[in-house]
Amino acid sequence: MPEIGEIARVVHYIRKHLVGRTIKTCQAFEDDIVYGKVGCSATAFAKATEGRRVTGAAQQGKYFWVTFDKPPHAVMHLGMTGWVKFNVEDTAYYKQAKEEEGKEQEWPPRFMKFMWKCAAEKVDGVDKEVVEAAFVDGRRLGRIRLVDCEADKIRQASPLKENGPDPVQDKDIVTVEWLKALMQRKKVPIKALLLDQANLSGVGNWVADEVLYQARVHPEQYCNTFGDEQIKTLHDALIGVCTLAVETLADSKQFPADWIMKYRWDKGKKDANVLPNGEKIVHLKVGGRTSAIVPSRQKKTGAVAADVEDEDADDALEEPAKGKKRKSKVEEDESEAEKPAKKGRGRKSTETNGVKEEEPDEETPAKKGRSAKATPTKAEKPATPGSRRSARTRT
Repeated sequence: MPEIGEIARVVHYIRKHLVGRTIKTCQAFEDDIVYGKVGCSATAFAKATEGRRVTGAAQQGKYFWVTFDKPPHAVMHLGMTGWVKFNVEDTAYYKQAKEEEGKEQEWPPRFMKFMWKCAAEKVDGVDKEVVEAAFVDGRRLGRIRLVDCEADKIRQASPLKENGPDPVQDKDIVTVEWLKALMQRKKVPIKALLLDQANLSGVGNWVADEVLYQARVHPEQYCNTFGDEQIKTLHDALIGVCTLAVETLADSKQFPADWIMKYRWDKGKKDANVLPNGEKIVHLKVGGRTSAIVPSRQKKTGAVAADVEDEDADDALEEPAKGKKRKSKVEEDESEAEKPAKKGRGRKSTETNGVKEEEPDEETPAKKGRSAKATPTKAEKPATPGSRRSARTRT
């Protein structure tokens, strides 16, 4: 799903194609989840943004916003497969099939939640062409809202104020000392700490795995069991990975050749999940989340969470325990909107709007050949070792 680097990519294209432009029309489509879950509506969004001049765009972790010449401003979250598309340029950061290279994107795109249209105009003395921008979200895990405050106060308003600092935008806050204090006052697996958006903004599954791999840290070791040197190494990896992801706009072709991110996706395939140096990548599942890990590099140096499962030892995913409640988070857990869709469970990974979608960790494989239970007409006494059963009943 879009993480800190992918959101930087969205912000880049918004600045490139929309900043300084006036939104002539906004065609918005009602969605009681994408808008409704955060107290907005397509009608209100269209009314508030139509006719407004775009003055800027920025991000905090997985959130991004577009500011206008007057409030309210648009604050958005892409969820699991959302994206912002432009008719003048293909902005996708991933294409699943080679044959898609060079293929023109469909327009208007499917799964639109709104489309902004800017007419041809002069901006700072430069002629600008007609441009259309569409927010798309096939799985409806994204969120679109309006925030009524001054543009420079957005991060002090909800939902951003409830989220932790951004490791790239807020390097003056995310220091070694800050990270140490955070880790020592909690007792959770280190990966869980990194993924919690209330602690840090923007770190998702692949970024967390890359950080832990670079720091030689086991994902399930409790965060309060690390020494000062390990914390410093972890901090350096966190800042380094997030910064490069943002600077390259999530273009994996520009990532270092030894990053685990480039080799982690082919789980279960023959001759896959091996780094160039021959080290093997395995997958651990904890609490419904999958971690890619290199055991020869990521050693346990302290207490480790007890519920670790080795997915490579048993590829069959287990069904969640009945009656087990999910841990609720602030406002429909949009900060980590990585839950699988309720429909279509057990299907293989797909691609939506040109964005690769991993098979959700919580999915349960479809059970083949399920039928009504047969009731035996006669109980049969189990055979004892060494005995034989006759085909006929002896009298």
